[in-house]
Amino acid sequence: MTTLGTGAAVVTGAASGIGRALAGAWGAEGMTVVLSDINQPGLQEAAEELSAKGVECVAEVVDVSDPAAVERLADVAFARFGRVSVVCNNAGVSTMGKQWEIGQDDWDWVIGVCLGGVVNGVRSFVPRLLAQGGPAHIVNTASMGGLLTSPFLGPYAAAKHAVVGLSKGLRAELAGTEVGVSVVCPGLVRTPILEGMRAHMARTGTDQGEEATFMFDALERGLQTGMPAEVAAQLVVRAVQDDQFWILPNGAVHVPSVQADFDEMLAAAAVAGPGRSAP
Repeated sequence: MTTLGTGAAVVTGAASGIGRALAGAWGAEGMTVVLSDINQPGLQEAAEELSAKGVECVAEVVDVSDPAAVERLADVAFARFGRVSVVCNNAGVSTMGKQWEIGQDDWDWVIGVCLGGVVNGVRSFVPRLLAQGGPAHIVNTASMGGLLTSPFLGPYAAAKHAVVGLSKGLRAELAGTEVGVSVVCPGLVRTPILEGMRAHMARTGTDQGEEATFMFDALERGLQTGMPAEVAAQLVVRAVQDDQFWILPNGAVHVPSVQADFDEMLAAAAVAGPGRSAP
């Protein structure tokens, strides 16, 4: 089991959902917590909730798609607490629709937060974690949408697949150091992400469309029986303490779909194996 010590836990997307639950879970472990989000009211509420439980914390409004903003977050975390033990690159957003109908601004927004936020977190924090010495851990939140076929969620699925690939490479690059890496691929976990998607689409005047309406309805039904965010956060904490790379809260139900994708890929590899000529 990895002993992370008494350094701070930094959590992006901490105003709600899994991020808020992660902030609470690390605080319950006796760590100081740096919460960040772009949603100032929700962020303040989350910080006040932690403070009421006796957790020392600081809240920073941050747009994780902005490299300079994430660099300032790292400055604050190390200046305030001296040491950082865990960085949870968790912030995420999404929209919905056919890939060719989703506007460029929405593509840029989702990729910027879901992938750019992780890239910026890695670039700002990993050098400092290495320099400070001792055990530390990077936790990147992807999604089962980063492992599965995800229609009508093109930007989100693209970003989450990229986060999986980034995290696998990062683990290899940090091998032999004391900085561990985990990638979180949640299945259906009860978070307000659908509320955020609907609010964004309404704000930008995006036509939801028949397919998106069907997907919203299906996801809403699934989320009603989804895993509580607090349970998912506890799984993350235990996995990090065990230095576990893959973390799939409520992911078991999706195993057949993941297996089907890999079976199709392996079958294609077998057809084009050694000694096989192209038709």
